[in-house]
Amino acid sequence: MSGILYFVPTPVGNLEDMTFRAVKVLKEVDYILCEDTRTSGILLKHYEISKPLKSYHLHNEHQATEKVIADLKGGQNIAIITDAGTPGISDPGYLLAKAGSDNAIEMICLPGATALIPALVVSGLPNNEFLFAGFLPQKKGRQTKLKQLAEEKKTIVLYESPHKINTTLEQIKEFFGEETKASLSREISKKFEETKRGTINELIEFSKSKTLKGEIVLIVNNSI
Repeated sequence: MSGILYFVPTPVGNLEDMTFRAVKVLKEVDYILCEDTRTSGILLKHYEISKPLKSYHLHNEHQATEKVIADLKGGQNIAIITDAGTPGISDPGYLLAKAGSDNAIEMICLPGATALIPALVVSGLPNNEFLFAGFLPQKKGRQTKLKQLAEEKKTIVLYESPHKINTTLEQIKEFFGEETKASLSREISKKFEETKRGTINELIEFSKSKTLKGEIVLIVNNSI
């Protein structure tokens, strides 16, 4: 009988955001896949979880997936976690989920931490329908993607890094218009969590007025 593959969300900031069920699952599986054994080691130590950690990241997931599927078919129960958030959401996990589906492996994703939902909820922008676009392409296809998104009537959720946020905000102004409503959240669930709401022009002014740190969630809507 095949084992179960668990996708386990981990805190995006505060370690107390870990759920009781997530801790229980991680203590019961045979081993845990993670992006960075050092980062995940801190989390596991905090919750007194002493299961083997195996690296599973963007640079080895193609090679590692086959072995994981074989272990699952052999009856082992395995969990995958990332440095922060839910596996597969702008993080490793999709290839493993696809392989699990292709091989009729039982898969369970626990509900839990993710950066996009808290940022969307506090944005004050319509959230009954939204489009999660993750990170924009670095270079090739970036402008094409921005043109596509500019036609979207739903609220759009983007991830961005601090050193690229000014460029991204300027490009959104160019493609969406300067009156576009937006919300910028950073350091979600951490000590210096902050959200700024306003027009894209106001967010540009805010972003340039200080050095932003931490991963950023950008919420945009140009239809209101």
